[in-house]
Amino acid sequence: MKRQNSGTTYSQRQLRVGELIKQSLGQIFLRDEAKLPILETKNITVTEVRMSPDLKNARAYVIPLGGKNTEKAVDTLTEFSYLIRKALSKKVDMKFLPKVSFVSDKSFDYAEKIEKLIEKNK
Repeated sequence: MKRQNSGTTYSQRQLRVGELIKQSLGQIFLRDEAKLPILETKNITVTEVRMSPDLKNARAYVIPLGGKNTEKAVDTLTEFSYLIRKALSKKVDMKFLPKVSFVSDKSFDYAEKIEKLIEKNK
């Protein structure tokens, strides 16, 4: 299956495991199961998780509610990723739990930019 924005082909297994990790991270953040000391995780949205072909690395695209302080939230999630991974290990049963890296999601900004261009040309 091809993703439109990156041009990379992902297998069904990568997509399925990515969706499982995404749902599990969402539950962890919603229920504050990772117990991050600095960040209120209830305001974090996981928009997409992309898996490496060997399923040992996961890149989670996140955005805080309202889109404010995105870089600070990503830095905090990256700093305490070991706590998130520990909580994830209790939810997901896999042979190798993937190492999760967090990236700010810019797709909403890009969509807003495109929408403004469309409105401008009408």
